[in-house]
Amino acid sequence: MFKILRVNMTDLSVKAKDIPAAYEGLGGRGLTSAIVAGEVEPTCSPIGSNNKLIFAPGLLGGTNCANSGRISVGAKSPLTGGIKEANSGGQAGQYLARLGIAAIVVEGLPQNGKLYKLWVGKDRYELSPADNLRGLGNYAVVDKLKGEFGDRAGFVSIGQAGEWKLAGASVAFTDREGRPTRHAGRGGLGAVMGSKGLKAVIVDPSGGELAPIVDKEAFNQAAKRFTKALQEYPVTGQGLPTYGTDILINILNEAGGLPTRNFSSGRFEGADKVGGETLNKITVERKGNPTHGCMAGCVIRCSGIFVDKKGEYVSKWPEYETVWAWGPNCGIDDLDAIARIDRACDDIGVDTIEMGNSVAVAMEGGVKAFGDAAGAEELIAEVGKGSPLGRILGSGAGVVGKAFGVRRVPVVKNQALPAYDPRAVKGVGVTFATSPMGADHTAGYAVATNIMNVGGKLDPLKSEGQAKLSSDLQVATAFIDTAGLCLFVAFPVLDVPDAFAAIVDMVNAKYGLTLTGDDIGALGKRVLSMERDFNRRAGFTSADDRLPEFFKTEKLPPHNTVFDVSDADLDSVLNFD
Repeated sequence: MFKILRVNMTDLSVKAKDIPAAYEGLGGRGLTSAIVAGEVEPTCSPIGSNNKLIFAPGLLGGTNCANSGRISVGAKSPLTGGIKEANSGGQAGQYLARLGIAAIVVEGLPQNGKLYKLWVGKDRYELSPADNLRGLGNYAVVDKLKGEFGDRAGFVSIGQAGEWKLAGASVAFTDREGRPTRHAGRGGLGAVMGSKGLKAVIVDPSGGELAPIVDKEAFNQAAKRFTKALQEYPVTGQGLPTYGTDILINILNEAGGLPTRNFSSGRFEGADKVGGETLNKITVERKGNPTHGCMAGCVIRCSGIFVDKKGEYVSKWPEYETVWAWGPNCGIDDLDAIARIDRACDDIGVDTIEMGNSVAVAMEGGVKAFGDAAGAEELIAEVGKGSPLGRILGSGAGVVGKAFGVRRVPVVKNQALPAYDPRAVKGVGVTFATSPMGADHTAGYAVATNIMNVGGKLDPLKSEGQAKLSSDLQVATAFIDTAGLCLFVAFPVLDVPDAFAAIVDMVNAKYGLTLTGDDIGALGKRVLSMERDFNRRAGFTSADDRLPEFFKTEKLPPHNTVFDVSDADLDSVLNFD
């Protein structure tokens, strides 16, 4: 029987509770959003006692379903002021599910600013002091915890940025090698964890077992079909395992939608130097690992291991978003510098997307010059020091824009845009504008259809049809996040009917249900409606579902287009009532 762990940081109690009826049938993002929407006062301080931090594996967690080990982290966001879910790979999601834990809910505030760590095992839970971890980055935290708890556990932690409650702070999860390289990065949820005085969570999988399944034979057959679809589909079976997500650099550059030098152009002259093809080439030459899974059960394996010229470990392969944020967006074409920055962000515990945008905005404000890789490394070091400049940068691109008087600040709901210019990829621009999460490509990845012709084809430069595309994808993604699946399974799901059918069959077999495809869509709409309702109660209006003005007035080279999806279309996107 799955339980919810209630962790009270005020009285230091940890209690296992039955799942309330209101949360039955939910997991991952669906569960984190339901708890936030149902239990958190929308106008509360995100770093105050009334906010709650939730960790939840997905509906298919703890099974042998491929790519089902994602974990969702939810709270009211210190960055956006609205509801937030950020999810991550790593080991903790599968471990929690196998321990029979549907969610961990962290409540209250600690006394006297003390730090604690939470140990979670099979039917045992313990909070203990962690002041010896104060001020440490994620790598040092994990090294110390391994010395105490061994290297079989999954570790969840915050770096210095989380302790300082910076709005760009992330939550780190260890990968299969026990390194803190997987992050729930968006929305500043590391700051919420820091406000709770929770420096780390240790998930000991000993005694854990596969999640119970009502019809094991039907589940296993569906799981095989799903794995087959992932392995045979060109994007997930060939492109991503070979070149990682960074394969998108040259694709978006060719499409004229690669934001360059703080969204002033859609093409970067140094794109090939930082693209996935080059990343693969130098990794092979240096005898690194170009094909690596970020979590157990991953068959896509798009996360490589980046090594320096001496063959020594630096970081996991920088994701496309990270390469873009610190590369083209800052005018930098040095993969080694970008990998070092990625390592620094993981260690300090900050979102690479938000921080790359912060630095690009700072560059536009004259703090450093575009293209100055050494300068960018100096700026991320300032964040790690907690200097006044570092804390401004660590608070996100919106704050940086105000501090340095920059007009072109690419944020929605105060969250920085990811690596697609909405003037050249208009479907994802609709997602950026309308997602309850703030600018977030993962909320409805219209790039698949606009640029890659996955799930159909829709001209990325035209406004027609983009609102419906984004709406449909946001509904589908809300379900994928609730199931605990990696976003990249969407590629075959959009094009291979049996891939989607296999997911429905697995959910039905696991829980003894008879859901249809329509039921799956209804679940996605339910999750989005909860999130939108929370934001409305927090004071959000349709005016918050808009892109910054410059996207509508400044033409983007090389296509010289603006974002021209109408306000009426934007308002229709998630209007399910």
